[in-house]
Amino acid sequence: MKEVNETTSPVSQVEVVSKVRAIKPAELLPNVLSNLDSMECKFHPMIDETIPYRNLKSVSSKKISLHKLIKKLDVKHSLRYQRTPEDTYCNVYSFDYCYFAKVYLPTVWWTDDSIQKLQQGIDVTPIFNKTVVPIYSSAIHDWFGTWGESFGWERMTSLTEIQRRVTEEGGVGMICAKRKTVGLSGHIVPIVPETEKKKAFRENGEVLYPLQSQAGKLNYNYFARKRRDWWNHSRYSSFVLYYHV
Repeated sequence: MKEVNETTSPVSQVEVVSKVRAIKPAELLPNVLSNLDSMECKFHPMIDETIPYRNLKSVSSKKISLHKLIKKLDVKHSLRYQRTPEDTYCNVYSFDYCYFAKVYLPTVWWTDDSIQKLQQGIDVTPIFNKTVVPIYSSAIHDWFGTWGESFGWERMTSLTEIQRRVTEEGGVGMICAKRKTVGLSGHIVPIVPETEKKKAFRENGEVLYPLQSQAGKLNYNYFARKRRDWWNHSRYSSFVLYYHV
């Protein structure tokens, strides 16, 4: 997504001393205009009873429900995720995937003033462009390092290990890359559980390209080799891997 707000990143402006006291998620209320057949209200969670949540009862139910979720979101065809001349929507798709997987990933984040109040124990209501602002993929890269742990995210360093845990535990994985040029789009992509037919790409037992699902310039319900190691492209300054059970 075009990241015009990243010159004043909501993550980097405030120096958080000690991963600080956890603060509540910044999350707007669901909106009826936010749905798979609409380009409206993308920063709001969707209201759609037909979209399955991740079933946390067992590893098997987690994995089965995540694949049902990918099928239902249908990033390849759903209007919500289609690129426009100005934008792509990797962050919106990643937010939706996490939201229905019952994992917190921001699509808006608190302003500096809101963070300070929350850390002082003052409650703040999420109000778009007042107490919360959109957060895009390059800023999410930094958000993971500052806030991810307090929301249950674990930093990973091995593609093989994160794919193993996603597949064996039915968890949620993310690759997030930060753009070198401030104000231009980074990228964020879910790593998803493997199936008998859909696999990560390996050489000598090591994962080179995880099994992923993305919105972007091109949308894929599933892919591994098609974009190879996109996170190592020269346009990105760095990338991070994060996992959530």
